[in-house]
Amino acid sequence: MISVTELRNGTKVEMDGQLWECLDYSHLKMGRGGAKVVTKFRNMETGSIVDRTFNSGEKLQDIFVESRSMQFLYQDGDDYLFMDMETFDQVSLPVVLAGDQSKFLVENMQVDVQMYREKPLKIELPNQVVLEVVETDPGVRGDTVSGGTKPAKLSSGATIQVPLFVETGNKLKVDTRDGGKYLGRA
Repeated sequence: MISVTELRNGTKVEMDGQLWECLDYSHLKMGRGGAKVVTKFRNMETGSIVDRTFNSGEKLQDIFVESRSMQFLYQDGDDYLFMDMETFDQVSLPVVLAGDQSKFLVENMQVDVQMYREKPLKIELPNQVVLEVVETDPGVRGDTVSGGTKPAKLSSGATIQVPLFVETGNKLKVDTRDGGKYLGRA
């Protein structure tokens, strides 16, 4: 059990028989009365987000989430299929729970899958991935001084903003943490 005052972003707890991840928290001390902790949680099974307010003395059941290295195989309808690299077992994760990082998934990519009681909950991609540009507008000569950008479609299907000199067929390093930021050519 952990106190609600120990909650941090990313803390995983069990409430009301379901698994939740803390997205945001703030500690409020009123002039009169006890302190309150205002939180925002994401349900790790359905993806829904709720706001909850706790008194400072309340406790929650913390959970242990195991992280396993797995290989992304393919998308099967509304599920992603992964293979455990040690046991070669295959597990599926609903697309809804995969999160925003799923737009950078390509076949055979190594990812970390967070598991709780042998059930996959979430994926974590590496901070940087190398993807190929499959479609982009040609750069305009002479516009490189302005530092402009243009949209580029990557091999994973994601679209990010890239500098004007990037062409179709280039391999790029992309930061997966903040929605896909161009880091440079690979």
